[in-house]
Amino acid sequence: MAKVKKPSSSIRINRIGAVLADKGKTNKDLETHFGAAQSTVSNWVTNKSQPSVYHFWEIAKYLQCDIRDLFVPTPQFIK
Repeated sequence: MAKVKKPSSSIRINRIGAVLADKGKTNKDLETHFGAAQSTVSNWVTNKSQPSVYHFWEIAKYLQCDIRDLFVPTPQFIK
């Protein structure tokens, strides 16, 4: 089985910070809603780590957005 490389920290996977800003919310709002540590939410927003699929789902519900809005779009064709 081939090993899957972990993405480098410079790759943006999520748009949580952008959607928070669009919705007029802050990291602190997300921390309070989930009871999460400040460092956890900060790492999600800065793409240093990614939430679980469950947390992405819950974030989308909290922000009243489509879960796809929380992700950076991928190119249609990768060569």
